[in-house]
Amino acid sequence: MNNDTDIFIVSLNISQEKGTIKTPRERVEINERGIVGDAHSGKWHRQVSLLAQEDIEKFSLLDADKREFLPGEFAENITTRGIDFKKVSILDRFKIGEVELELSQIGKMCHGDGCAIFVEVGKCVMPKSGIFTRVIKSGIINKGDRIEYHPRPLKIKVITLSDRASAGEYEDRSGPKIKELLEEFFGDKRWHTEFYYSLIPDDEKKLRDELQKSVDDNIDIIFTTGGTGIGPSDITPDVVEKFVDKLVPGIMDQIRLKYFEKLPSAILSRSIFGVKNQTLIFTLPGSVKAVQDYLGEITQILEHSILMLHRLGH
Repeated sequence: MNNDTDIFIVSLNISQEKGTIKTPRERVEINERGIVGDAHSGKWHRQVSLLAQEDIEKFSLLDADKREFLPGEFAENITTRGIDFKKVSILDRFKIGEVELELSQIGKMCHGDGCAIFVEVGKCVMPKSGIFTRVIKSGIINKGDRIEYHPRPLKIKVITLSDRASAGEYEDRSGPKIKELLEEFFGDKRWHTEFYYSLIPDDEKKLRDELQKSVDDNIDIIFTTGGTGIGPSDITPDVVEKFVDKLVPGIMDQIRLKYFEKLPSAILSRSIFGVKNQTLIFTLPGSVKAVQDYLGEITQILEHSILMLHRLGH
């Protein structure tokens, strides 16, 4: 990825109808709905589209007729140079002067007969290489303006609760296993992940403080491990239930029922899933095997849950 000083607007493009080629403008106004006068503006998550000039040039070389495609022909609002959109992630931001855009969707389904370029040549670069953003801050932007790119990390925190492990009597294995499995899950996905870790005893106040600090630090996902059983020191679900704004019982109920047939004691787990502000909180059992089983199910709904919290197309 180039420096921000090397990223700039090649062309600004608008159209009054969807699915048509957009025509260049020297400057445009962006409000809370998108680009004023553009057909794609509205109260949704795909308000302003971007496409790299480099990808347009590559597409031109691959076209059988070797036609030179121009900015705006793929119906993108902003044609850029100097940034590789294959390396960006959902929730990243782009600042152009006073304007700020948040990445809300990568690529799209092709319109087919509703896309002017597809009708002409039978393919289009936008579905794979284009990105879509929503407006965070309004303002005026001009052709040639510099673009500041701000990656937005997905922050994940693992909190292990164990009196003995926190006292150094044995090594925590379930916390590191969660990190390992999540790194594997996100390895081929378009997120910039950052991991945080904490090891605390089975203490209600310490857990509440740790949860509040994590939310204050804008952690996106919290996984606790340990303290979900019915023993005297198992306090994790009780603390988390009082802490969250919303409980989401379905996924944990499904996991308990699924593994009950193989291991009847699995039904004794009191693991829960809840939401606090824009933070997902999952409480997992303390064994490595249980962590593997639970994450195998949770990762199926993890990305969708993040998108829902941020109102991205759901």
